[in-house]
Amino acid sequence: MERIKVGISGLGRAGWNIHGSTLSKLKDMYEIVAIFDPLKERREEAFKKFHCRTYDDYSQFLKDKEVELVIIASPTHLHGEQTLKAFEQGKNVVCEKPMAENSVKAEELINLAKKYGLIYSVFHNRRYDPDYKKILQIINEKKIGEPFLIKSNYHLFSRRWDWQALKKFGGGELRNSGAHFLDQLLGFYHDEEPEIMFCDLKRTISLGDAEDHVKIILKGRSGLVCDLEISRGCAYPQERWLIMATRGGIWGTETLIKWKWVKEEDIVERRLEEGAAPGRLYNSEKIPWHEESWECPKNLPTTFEAYYIDFYNAYFNNELPPVSPESSARVLKLIEECERIASEGGKQE
Repeated sequence: MERIKVGISGLGRAGWNIHGSTLSKLKDMYEIVAIFDPLKERREEAFKKFHCRTYDDYSQFLKDKEVELVIIASPTHLHGEQTLKAFEQGKNVVCEKPMAENSVKAEELINLAKKYGLIYSVFHNRRYDPDYKKILQIINEKKIGEPFLIKSNYHLFSRRWDWQALKKFGGGELRNSGAHFLDQLLGFYHDEEPEIMFCDLKRTISLGDAEDHVKIILKGRSGLVCDLEISRGCAYPQERWLIMATRGGIWGTETLIKWKWVKEEDIVERRLEEGAAPGRLYNSEKIPWHEESWECPKNLPTTFEAYYIDFYNAYFNNELPPVSPESSARVLKLIEECERIASEGGKQE
C-alpha cells in the first residue's frame, strides 16, 4: 500500500496530539518523514517517536525532497504565510483552521494552489462529528418537517492564559472553536449565505485580550435561524443541540440524540376561529408523537482519523480533498463579518 510522505510544521497541542498521533495510527497510509519546530526538546521527542528528520528552520524543512504533504499545525497567525511558502516549494498542504489571517489571503492561497496544481485542504474535522452527521441525516429525512431554529451550544467554565488568549496570535474562541461550529452551521444552509443578525464577542474570565464568549445569530433567506453560543464562562452548560421544526424537533448531546415528530396525516385539520374561545379555554390538542433516539456507537474512528482516511483516498483517486479550501474560505469570511459587526455594536443594520 503506497503511503503519503508527510512533514508536520509545529508540534504543539494539535501537531503532536492530533496530527502526529493520528498519522501514527494510520501507518499503512502515511509516513511522517520530517518535522519542523523551533523547540529543541520537541524535535528530539519527534525523532524518538517518528524516526524522522527534524528541522529548526522552516525554509530548510520545505526543501526536504521526500515531503509530499505539509501539515501546518503552527499557531493561527502563521497559517497563511507558512502555506504560501509551502506552495512555493511545490508541496501539497493540509492546514489547521482558520486557513489564513483574512479572506483576502485565503483567496490568494486558493488561486496559488490551483496555479501550481497542488492539493489544498483545511482541517475542519468536526464535519465528521457523529452527532452532527446524525442530525444532518434526520433533517434530510424530512420527518420532523422544516427546521426553523437550530441552537448549537459549546459551554464550559474554564479560563485560558496561553497564546490563544491573545489577538496578536489569532487567538479567541471565534477563530478557534468558532471556526468549527460555524462550519457545521453553514452545512444546514447548503449553498445559501446566511446573514449575521447579531454577534457579541466578550472576554469574560480568561486572561489576555481575546474573546472567550461568543454569541452569533444567523438567518437565511429560507427563514432558518441558527443560534450559536460558545462560552468558557458558563457554570451551567446547556446541551449541545436543540432544533425546532414544523412537525417536531431534535434534542441532543455529543453522544445521545433524540428526535420526535408527528406524521402529516395525523395532524388534525383546524379552522381559524375569530370569536370567543369556547369555555374560555386555551387551544389544546393531543399530539400523537413518534420518537426515536440514537447513541453514538463505540469504537468509531475519531474525527481526525475519518478526515485523514478520506484525504488518503481522495489523494490517490485524484478526487477533491474532503474539505475544500473554498468551503473554509466561506467560514473565514463569516468570521470576519462577525468581528466587524461585533465591533460596531453587535447588530446588523
